[in-house]
Amino acid sequence: MVRNYQHIRKPEWLKTDLKTNKSYNGLKKLMREKQLNTVCEEARCPNIHECWSERQTATFMILGNVCTRGCRFCAVATGRPSELDWGEPERVAESVEIMGLKHAVITAVARDDLNDGGAAVFAETVRAIRRKNPGCTIEILPSDMKGDYESLYTLMNSEPDIFNHNIETVRRLTRKVRSVATYERSLKLLERVKEIAPNTPTKSSIMVGLGETKDEIVEAMDDLLAHNVDIMTIGQYMQPSKNHLNIERYYHPDEFEELKQIALEKGFRHCESGPLVRSSYHADEQVNAASKQNRIKYMKGIEEQEQEKVF
Repeated sequence: MVRNYQHIRKPEWLKTDLKTNKSYNGLKKLMREKQLNTVCEEARCPNIHECWSERQTATFMILGNVCTRGCRFCAVATGRPSELDWGEPERVAESVEIMGLKHAVITAVARDDLNDGGAAVFAETVRAIRRKNPGCTIEILPSDMKGDYESLYTLMNSEPDIFNHNIETVRRLTRKVRSVATYERSLKLLERVKEIAPNTPTKSSIMVGLGETKDEIVEAMDDLLAHNVDIMTIGQYMQPSKNHLNIERYYHPDEFEELKQIALEKGFRHCESGPLVRSSYHADEQVNAASKQNRIKYMKGIEEQEQEKVF
């Protein structure tokens, strides 16, 4: 099997058009003005031009842009993070309002230097978005917080509409691919969310092209379903630099379609699967019936409160 990424030509289906239009430039300017980070930029997402130019969606990355972990697949900088910025939640909320988002994704670098893993800032960001944007659904994508379930309760008390946490790869490759995180701990975290908030949809993602087998991918699907995960995304791993893990092979779009069908037949409520799919790709379309129903109830409550003020 070829291991040197320079010897594997990128197939045609992975080439994307750069669409640097007024919408894209406007969103980039807004992020700089608000001193915000996006995983779209930090993780070098291949869909940034589509999302920012056409869909006007973005995934906000809070708690700084330096991660305490050094996962071998990730382009986000590793090192000693800066101090917490408690003004960040309001700036994110203001940006969501300016952009007119109906669905916002909030992720973060791992902050193992903090006792709560950053859960308090995460929760305040959710609440700030909801105060300024009551009709916007909110998806959160935190680290495993090293299995600290008190921190998970802090996070879930903010009542996100979707909880997303990625297992990233199959069981056998986890130690090679991820740093600090473990396969079992991630599964347990997803399961614990359902125990805390049974009606909150959960979601997870894996990358392919790292040397996994089809049977191992199917096993990962079964493991996620066994831990009550509702939504799964599957995408092609792409090497950020020579210092990161090599690509073992590129999957054809037909293979991704086959994996999607297997996932749906097994019982996932929704599955996004494709070469350019990332955890937050088309996240606005993944708001399933359960989260929409929760949002309808929430908005009805807001309307009732407003009527009470009038009378």
